[in-house]
Amino acid sequence: MILENIHSPEDVKALDNSQLPQLCGELREFLVENVSQTGGHLASNLGAVELTVAIHRVFDTSRDRLVFDVGHQCYVHKALTGRKELFSTLRQFGGLSGFPKPYESVHDAFIAGHASNSVSVALGMARARTLKQEDYSVLALIGDGALTGGLAYEGLNNAGASGEPIIVILNDNGMSINPNVGAMPDHLSRLRSKPAYYHFKKWYRSLFGKQPEKNGLYRFNHRVKSFLKKSIWPRSTLFEDMGFTYLGPIDGHDLPRLCDMLQWAKEQGGPVLVHVHTVKGKGYSFAEQNPGKFHGIAPFDPVTGLLKKPGGESFSSVFGKILVDCAAQDSRVCAITAAMADGTGLGPFAKEFPDRFFDVAIAEGHGVSMAAGLASQGMIPVFAVYSTFLQRGYDMLVHDVSLQNLHVVLGVDRAGLVGADGETHHGCFDSLFLCAIPGFTVLCPSNFAELRTMSRQALFDIPGPVAVRYPRGGEGAFRENKAGPAAVCLRPGTDVTLVACGILINNALSAAELLEKKGISAEVVKLNRISPLEIRDMEGCFGHTDTLLVVEDSFGAGCVGQRLAAKLAERGMAPKKLILRNLGKTYAPEGSVTELEHSFGLDAEGIAKAVEEERHEQ
Repeated sequence: MILENIHSPEDVKALDNSQLPQLCGELREFLVENVSQTGGHLASNLGAVELTVAIHRVFDTSRDRLVFDVGHQCYVHKALTGRKELFSTLRQFGGLSGFPKPYESVHDAFIAGHASNSVSVALGMARARTLKQEDYSVLALIGDGALTGGLAYEGLNNAGASGEPIIVILNDNGMSINPNVGAMPDHLSRLRSKPAYYHFKKWYRSLFGKQPEKNGLYRFNHRVKSFLKKSIWPRSTLFEDMGFTYLGPIDGHDLPRLCDMLQWAKEQGGPVLVHVHTVKGKGYSFAEQNPGKFHGIAPFDPVTGLLKKPGGESFSSVFGKILVDCAAQDSRVCAITAAMADGTGLGPFAKEFPDRFFDVAIAEGHGVSMAAGLASQGMIPVFAVYSTFLQRGYDMLVHDVSLQNLHVVLGVDRAGLVGADGETHHGCFDSLFLCAIPGFTVLCPSNFAELRTMSRQALFDIPGPVAVRYPRGGEGAFRENKAGPAAVCLRPGTDVTLVACGILINNALSAAELLEKKGISAEVVKLNRISPLEIRDMEGCFGHTDTLLVVEDSFGAGCVGQRLAAKLAERGMAPKKLILRNLGKTYAPEGSVTELEHSFGLDAEGIAKAVEEERHEQ
């Protein structure tokens, strides 16, 4: 075994070229073995094995800065930088993160989790290097999927014009931005990747001094060469027109060529884009055949490829079925996704109503604006989007939707704590910023029955912009349909009022039972709507106790509890004691939702404990 002796990138550099294929094979076995136990992003990592090894052969990531885009392909990097023994804790509470995290290792240059920002971040690092007169390489590793986000082009446009030495590696494992069509592109690609070609170009540039670009003859020859190349291969000029030296496309599983190409890119002294073709799921047949399923997958049997615990009904799948029914009822209903059709439950809608289904790729801001355009012309657009990614469309929610009070419906999926993906993916902001936008109605179903009712209300009964927010996974023990009023009292009490919305109502009800055993009478109020939050719409739900506890899986500033207390105070109903149970100002790490709720005191035990401690202080 070679991998068991790899403890740092220096060990990778020390290997003989003949050992590298075996290392790549062992890395793939390592990935399948470990991710089958913990779950995680598998197919993207399998496809980036040779590319990652090549990067560590050519660069020193303890000093050179490697910026991942999203980070779905960082597992091999982590295994080669001293963390392979931690993979049994991958995405677990207190364990190894599934994304690059600088606090884990000096080899992780920047946190990653959302798409399309890598080039912008890398350019900032490159400019800092120049200003501080330091010497190291800066790389941005971006997938073709992330190039569907507008921020990627903002970064590329600025980086290409900057003249800064920066290397952008385009890991193209699906849609090709510049299709490799015909024999001539392949011939030119192979010619460019030969060491003799690099050495000739390096020698030729040296003839004109340290800054050949300032030599008139060099500039003339370069223009002639560029003209001829564009005539032969016009498809390759997109990045070159932006100011990059374009290298590739090359086979991303040809390790010697990758190393040669990256070495050549390192020596260029300006913006370089290396276009690499890889196969997502490479080396594991199930992942190659179904890369979408194995992109982010729960624990599975590595022999059969089947999930160890088959998924059941979820809020996402129920929401998707509701939209199909509503679209059959009303031809104005349209569905929008940002490259997450299956994740948001819209797969059935796409099959049933392909003309009314729109996948905008990784472009949430565009998705919001397009929904506004649809609504302005009388359609009923529904944008199903993960809470954490909806953050990327905030300006559009304000400018394009709210200002004109357009009837856009948001299916805010993965609201609240989501589990193993960690702080970059928890949906802990939407309940804060959506409620701050004028005109928005925000509904919070607690179970599938309420989701069905509230979704129909959002589509057909409530004017203006509406958001229906729901968590990842399935429903809890509370399954009564109490949708309708803004709030409803589920349990009377005389000592303390426990308030929750969404799935957290289960924890509040369980806490009330625990308190009852301690002789404390707890009232439980469920909020069905958190915006607008008007006490006049909640008659009979408050004013029965002198202590109010509000539990939320969001951050503290601007939370529902603060707004509710202010509204009660306005009406002279302020409680003597207010207890807020939320995340405060702390980002939640990786871990199961159960573990995270317990760590923040959001579970039944934590809620009951907070009430007992307050009464003890009194």
